[in-house]
Amino acid sequence: MALKRMDNIGIVVEDLEETIDFFRELGLELEGRATIDGEWAGRVTGLGDQHVEIAMMRTPDGHSWLELSRFLAAPVVADHRTAPVNALGYLRVMLAVDDVDDTVERLRKRGAQLVGEVVQYKDAYRLCYIRGPEGLLIGLAQEL
Repeated sequence: MALKRMDNIGIVVEDLEETIDFFRELGLELEGRATIDGEWAGRVTGLGDQHVEIAMMRTPDGHSWLELSRFLAAPVVADHRTAPVNALGYLRVMLAVDDVDDTVERLRKRGAQLVGEVVQYKDAYRLCYIRGPEGLLIGLAQEL
């Protein structure tokens, strides 16, 4: 059996509204919101009785989604938002943008901070990492 596709990447946040606004500014579209709870959901995640607000954000090309989740119950048990780029485990999402400098400038107005600097890799890309809402690590890539 072959892999068909990757459906989405999930990020757990404390402030769902702020994070939705940030990713909207970046160019993702809010596709929908829902509350997920009940015994069936807890069986999938192994968390038991959970209650989660989610927002599905779609990339402009319609091929990728970001699932933002805010847990109301079960409580959050770990925080990876301040992990450095060489930490083990899931760390960041890399997004392709038209103009890295313009994107960074727009996102700075929403509290984003540049992690290192904007660099050029050969004649192929301009790249950077930023810390977005709640310290989320986001990579930006501009194809040259």
